[in-house]
Amino acid sequence: MAKQGRGAAFFDLDRTIISGSSVFIWGWVAYRAGMMPTGDLLRDLTSYVGFKLKGAGDAKTEAVKNRVLQAIEGVNIDEFRALGDDILVRLLDDVRHESRALIDLHDEAGRDTYIVSASPIEIIDGFAEAMHMTGAIGTVAELKDGVYTGELAEPFCYGPGKAEAIARMAERKGYDLQKSYAYSDSIGDLPMLEAVGHPVAVNPDKALAAISYQRGWPIVEFSRRSKKVIKRTTAAAGAVALAGATYLLGRRHGKASVRPGLIQRVFG
Repeated sequence: MAKQGRGAAFFDLDRTIISGSSVFIWGWVAYRAGMMPTGDLLRDLTSYVGFKLKGAGDAKTEAVKNRVLQAIEGVNIDEFRALGDDILVRLLDDVRHESRALIDLHDEAGRDTYIVSASPIEIIDGFAEAMHMTGAIGTVAELKDGVYTGELAEPFCYGPGKAEAIARMAERKGYDLQKSYAYSDSIGDLPMLEAVGHPVAVNPDKALAAISYQRGWPIVEFSRRSKKVIKRTTAAAGAVALAGATYLLGRRHGKASVRPGLIQRVFG
């Protein structure tokens, strides 16, 4: 892996860039298009409520992965892509303002930016382009003669799979992961956060918050209701603090370090 390259910034999607679940958005659009049964949608809705409140666990994520693969089995890729515009509009409407600012600041600092998500790559590729990001890393389903087989073509992009995918991208692009940043809300993304020199917890679940405090990782909290930074600040002060903290995080000697705990001190 390259050691002298520049850093990149890797962003989880659900509850990090967007406030909700990309899989649920896809499920709703697929249901309206007749690709997903009502019962599956209701189960996804129940999972989505829990996901919004608690984050995703391994068993829940595995179940959603299997349901998505089952839903698209036998579907032509062109039919799947036809859902893209509706999905894209809903994803863009759910983007957190602060996450947009973080992405822009990394871009300004000269870093490539990526979405890293367990969601199907077909969902997030166009979204990354619409967000003016460098690219997307997602779950790749197997295709045969343009039809989904219901199996994976690559390792599931979750947990260790995200870290492995980031490492492969760094190898291809020559990124130095010690100069790179990763953002996530979930303990399930611990391997992804540990893969870079500068992990940042965003609206972390309890397990990730505990580890972040123990290790001195920066923590950013966005309001789940008002899309404003919160943590004992006014809305205006929070916005200024976020801008200042992320600017320092993104610009420290061009492409590299951040002092541990910087964002906790700004917000705390």
